Amino acid sequence: MRGKNGEGPIYGSLSGIREEQGVFLKLTEKDGLWKKIRNHVGTTVEHPVSPATRNIRSRISDEGVKKAVSVCPYCAVGCSTLVYHRDGRIIDIEGNPDSPVNAGTLCPKGSATFGLHNSPYRWTKVRYRRPYSGEWEDLSLEEALDMIAARMKEARDENWEEDDDGGKKLRRSQAVSSIGGATIDNEENYLITKLFHSMGFTRITNQARI
Repeated sequence: MRGKNGEGPIYGSLSGIREEQGVFLKLTEKDGLWKKIRNHVGTTVEHPVSPATRNIRSRISDEGVKKAVSVCPYCAVGCSTLVYHRDGRIIDIEGNPDSPVNAGTLCPKGSATFGLHNSPYRWTKVRYRRPYSGEWEDLSLEEALDMIAARMKEARDENWEEDDDGGKKLRRSQAVSSIGGATIDNEENYLITKLFHSMGFTRITNQARI
């Protein structure tokens, strides 16, 4: 949405759109506008919206529902979302109208984020297939992390470069690399970079840069 004469975006006004929802219904009831329209077009409907529909309330307005601002987990655009939750359970996810990035809109994938989180087909355990095995097995998160740490340490030690051919200090290993996702925030990128540098790994990049 833009200001007068097309100057500059007015993001603040987008949040007011929701407050204006239902203005038509209020006008029709308060000023008798619907009665005039009804007489003009010759319809006998008492009101354009049934009483049952008018009494419907969104589940996000229920008591105990809290709202958190988050980011869509898909591409590098960084669309802001509003996550409604209660008792540790997500009940709805929608676009954030106050965000200058997406102004309340979401693409089809972003709109399906709620289904992604609550899908009964979502894996909640680590799945592992051992070398030369044809079967998958479930591992606990602790066991999987221990396996990853042990293999990183092994790869680092086996490919450690103390000095180059000219005797210059290197103290590095290029056996492990990190390719970050576009939705990783600044804090996570900082921690990943600090971890890899402390272990001597130098190959660090991010999908958003590519």
